[in-house]
Order: sequence, then structure tokens, then C-alpha cells
Amino acid sequence: MTMVYEAPGVGHWALDKSHLPVGCTPLVQGIMTASEPVGMRRVFRDLGAPLDTLDVAFVEGAMYTRVRPLVSPDRVPSRPPPRWVLKLAVRLHPEMRRRNRTAARVQVEEPWNRVIADWHRQTKPQVVAANLALQEVDLSAVDDAALLQHARDCYANAVRHWELHFWLHGYDLGPLGRYLYEAEQWGVAPDELLSLLEGASPSTTAPRHQCVAIRQKVEAAGAMPHTLEQLRAVSPEVAAAVDEYMRERQWVLFSRYDLDGVTLGERPDLVFASIMSAEVHDTSEAVAARTDKVRQSVPAAHRERFDTLLRQARDAMDLRDDNGPTTAEWPAGLLRRALLAVGERRVADGAWADRALALEITPDELHTTTHLNALPAADELLQRRQRRAAQRAADPPPTLGPAEPPPPDGVLPEALDLMVQMTQTVLRYLGMDGAETHGGLSGSGIGSRSASGVACVADSPEDALDRLEPGGVLVVASTTPAYNLVLALAGAVVTAEGGPMSHAAVLARELGIPAVVGARRALFDIPDGATVEVDPVAGEVRLVR
Repeated sequence: MTMVYEAPGVGHWALDKSHLPVGCTPLVQGIMTASEPVGMRRVFRDLGAPLDTLDVAFVEGAMYTRVRPLVSPDRVPSRPPPRWVLKLAVRLHPEMRRRNRTAARVQVEEPWNRVIADWHRQTKPQVVAANLALQEVDLSAVDDAALLQHARDCYANAVRHWELHFWLHGYDLGPLGRYLYEAEQWGVAPDELLSLLEGASPSTTAPRHQCVAIRQKVEAAGAMPHTLEQLRAVSPEVAAAVDEYMRERQWVLFSRYDLDGVTLGERPDLVFASIMSAEVHDTSEAVAARTDKVRQSVPAAHRERFDTLLRQARDAMDLRDDNGPTTAEWPAGLLRRALLAVGERRVADGAWADRALALEITPDELHTTTHLNALPAADELLQRRQRRAAQRAADPPPTLGPAEPPPPDGVLPEALDLMVQMTQTVLRYLGMDGAETHGGLSGSGIGSRSASGVACVADSPEDALDRLEPGGVLVVASTTPAYNLVLALAGAVVTAEGGPMSHAAVLARELGIPAVVGARRALFDIPDGATVEVDPVAGEVRLVR
């Protein structure tokens, strides 16, 4: 099957594997292109970034992004104008002047404090209520027309909340970038700075605490269940606790952001294993000791500033890891639920043989179809699935289109320049700056202890989790924030993508699991079933046998 990779528009486009897998479903392509550029445009304007937005396009099922300039975005020069011309243009351009004033005000007013407080007090409860309203619809009780409308409602819910998801990232990554950028100027090592964020994400550790509480009820009853059904049967109290645990997690996509990922409720075996193997590690004293040590290394004149930056960064960490499962993975899971219900009816009608074919329909088909029998035939949907499989097996080029020369240093006014430095710092630690900082089986280490185990290696997260044994080493391309629902099974984690502030790194840090992230050759050089040692101190993965 021939793949044609051409730039989807003017300028330089970079392959983005951090959000969606190659060969993603048409509906998620529609959601992403309708949400990310809108959310990013809004947050860039609100925070005073000297950029218009982050454009998104899909080429052969692969996601490409382009940073869209604020000035002359559709005219790409072969080389930048002279420095004095750019410097003058930046200071005279009306929108650049507005952005500079906004950026200066943002550094003083620190709007992330308000946004983070609003998230816990108002925004998150509203998102949860909207998700629950869709989740509580009895899909077996509605007619075909109402079911299609419900699927459209789920799609709209996903677009709306994915846009919110990207807007919120400006208010979690902003204070994190400022903390890392400024503290680096005082000579503090990046690993030390990131280690002080451990324990800052209650939303990451909350599922673990709930699982431990359920397990303790089971142990107190003297029961030895082997399945989730048997666990629920231990007592009405245990069943109620499981229901409460699953209420806001059942339809959360945990393996990937795409609709062909798996929701937690579809894997009762993993729910059971996560509950029965859950443990809680209190690292507060160790973090407090490290914080005091790092604080003493900061020049005395800057220690009060350091305290403020660290406090705000820790607040932002919790928003960052609460944001994804609530605004992105749960709405997408609800859309998956609706589509599978559509597929079940087509199977019952004898039109399709597989309910999951509903995942192959396009946004246009979803929004214009009024009767189930007007959906595409099974053969057409099977061809789309096969096309996506071929796309997933392909190797898309890392960039498309001619390079866009970056502006020379010293062009931007001080406030805008600081905003750019903060952004670049965040991208570097997320592993999204395009730099190849590691190779082979080396990467960024998370944790202070090594762990050995049997490697479970898979391109598909679902396949890896099918075979992961408790205490094994999970080896995947990357993780999503919702992995915290099942990561308790792993004794260690290795990812091929990401940096020391990626989701995998955050989850490992919060859950006390040794990890090496950004080991580029992990999926190729680690044989499935091999015994490996994960050494986070050295940032290496070693084959034992």
C-alpha cells in the first residue's frame, strides 16, 4: 500500500507522536484538528506568547504540527530578514506590542494561580458533570435516531473538552517552565529540580489510595478473590467501594488517546490486579529533606523567590495530571462507548460482523447520517481499518516542508523573550523539542533504586498489558496520564519517547516506580521476555539475559 507524505500546508511540519499513534481513527483526527489549534490560539493570546497557534494536520494517519507565526504566518522566507529589521518590526507591529504588554502583566499577576484554583472549585466539577450526564444515558433504551444523536453529543463533548485541555496546558506548563528556567540560572541541576515535584499530584496517587482501601476491606473479611466479580461479591461494602472507584474511571481510555484504545471498564482483569497489588509509599519526608538541601544551594537573595516558584510548580503538576484523564481520555472513552453501541446494532441487524467497525466512520458521516442503515457498508469500513493498519506499520518522515528559519537571538523584547525561554525549557524536559539527547538504551532516569524483571515489550499498549505480570518491566513507546490506573502492576517502566517531565516520568515519580524514559531503541533492542535491569541513577536499561 503506497503512502504519500506531502506537507499539508505552507511551512515546516513536525511529526508528533506524543498525542496520537500513527494511523489514528478519522473521528479523533477530526476532534484534534477542531480543538488543539483553537485551544492553543486562545492560551497564546491570554499569556502573551509571540505566536498565533499550533496548527495540526494529518498525513497518511500521522499527526503533524506547525508552530504558526503571529506575523505573516503564510509567507515563509528562505532566510530571516536582518536583525535590525526584525527588531524594529516586533516593536512596531500592533499585535506584537499587545502580546508584549500581556506577557509582562502575566509575569506579575501569575494568572495560573486563579486558573488552578478554579479548576478544583468549578471547572473540573463542570467537566465531570457533563461526562456523567452522557455516561448515565441507558444506550439500550434509546432508539436508533437517539443513539446517533447521543454519539454526536459525545463527539461535541470531546471537541469542547479537548479544546479546554489544550488551553489549560498553558496554565500548568507556564509555572513549571518558569520554575525550571529561573532555578537553572541559580545553578541547580535539572534532576534535582524535578525530584522536588514528587508527591505534588494527588490526582495521580488518589486511585492508588482507593485501591489500597478496597484491598484492606477484602483482607479484613478474610476473603481470597481471584476475579473482579469475586471481589465485588465479598461484601456490599466492597461492592460499593468498587462502584465508587469505577464511577469516574470506567470509560476512561487508559492505553492511548485514540478510540481504538481500551477503557478501564473493558478490562476487569486489570482493575482486579490493580486493586489487589496496590501499595502507597509516603515520600513526603524524603522530598522535604531534598527540598531543604536544594534550597540551601540557592543564593540567599533568591530563596524566597525559589519557594514561590516551587510552590506554584507543585500546584501546576496536579492540574497537569488531573487535566488529561478528565478532559481528554474520559470524553474520548464516552465516544467509544457510543460508537460500540452503534456497532452492536449493526451486528444485530446482520450488516456488520464486528461492532468495532463503527470506529472507522468519519466526522461527516457521524453528523449527516440519520439512520443506521445509511452508515458505510462493512467492506468499506474494513478497507479503512486495513489502511490504518498499513499506516501504523509505516515509518512517516519526521518533518515535511521546507525549514522555517528561527528568528535570531535578541530580537524580542524582554517580556516576550522570557515567555519563549519558559516554553523552550518545558519542551526540552517533555522531550518534545526534537533534540536527540539519548540513544540506544539510555534515557532519563526516574527514581533512586534499580529494579530487574521480565520485559513485556509491545508496540500496542493493550498487548503489553495483556501479558504484563506483576513486577514485570513494562516497555512501551509512551504512556498517557490514565496509566496510573494500571501502572501498579509494573515493577519498572521503560519508554522510547518522552523526557523527564513526560507523563511516564511523572507517573513513575509519583508512584515510586523506577523508570528510564526516552530510551530511543527500547522497542527494538529489548527482546520481549528478556530479563532486564532498569537503573534510573545511571539512566540505563541493561539486558541481564
